[in-house]
Amino acid sequence: MAAEQYGIKELDESSNVELTDDKLESGSKGQLIKLAGQLRDRRNELNQMASERASKRDDLNAKTREKVDEAQEHREQRDSLNEQVQEHKKSRNELNAEANELFDKVEEMKSDLELDDGKDLEELEEEIKQLEFRQQTEVLSTEDERELIEKIEKKREEYQNRKEKVEDSGELEELIEEAEEVRSEASKHHQKVTELADEAQEHHNQMIEAYREADDIRDRADEMHELFVEAQEAADRHHEDFVRVQKRLRELDKEEEKERKDSRAEEREAAKQEAEEIYQAFQDGETLDTEDLMKLQRAGLL
Repeated sequence: MAAEQYGIKELDESSNVELTDDKLESGSKGQLIKLAGQLRDRRNELNQMASERASKRDDLNAKTREKVDEAQEHREQRDSLNEQVQEHKKSRNELNAEANELFDKVEEMKSDLELDDGKDLEELEEEIKQLEFRQQTEVLSTEDERELIEKIEKKREEYQNRKEKVEDSGELEELIEEAEEVRSEASKHHQKVTELADEAQEHHNQMIEAYREADDIRDRADEMHELFVEAQEAADRHHEDFVRVQKRLRELDKEEEKERKDSRAEEREAAKQEAEEIYQAFQDGETLDTEDLMKLQRAGLL
């Protein structure tokens, strides 16, 4: 993956320092010291690169958590609103059911009162007056007068029944008003259902978007982690090679020290042997010069 798209430096493989077994085993002390310095510097550079990538990865992971928290807040608000939607739906349905019952009673009462059928009171009253006037002014046979009286009585009875129904219609008006009020209250709850459902949907959409953004950022964080691992593994490899060179240098130091000790031991042995030969010559009567005497002294023979 390209590191540049994340605004960070690419890992240049050509800048890596290679350590072969041949370099390690056959290289001179000076060459190994130089190589150790190169490995150390490249390791430090790679560790810095890994640190920068880890920091960017951590920033992306933090942003991912922020988006997830944001999505969770929208989820909670959506769920709360949906609960309110259900409450208002329940109230709306209960009120609609109550209103339906009331309107059924209204229809039933209208049917019982028969207010939509027949003549109004003024018409009936006028008809009764006309019939009574006829009875009073016309000369009728006994049979015709009897029929007219019966007709007047029926009209009066119809008038009285109609009058009672009209008087009872006040209760009907109250019932209609109550039913309309209940229906109006149900409509208010329905309006709240619509408003809250729209608001809940908006939070749902924002939740989905926040989760989508969180997934995108998480993918970038995962890619940045891979870039971090790339740099860290390269840094670790250079550190391991640096340690190997340091170990080899210590081995070379020990070998040099051993060679120096062996050389000094050989020199002492040679000096001792020479001193013993000088001492033997002295015992044989030869004359010793100052240098010979010093050699005998250094050998502990004087």
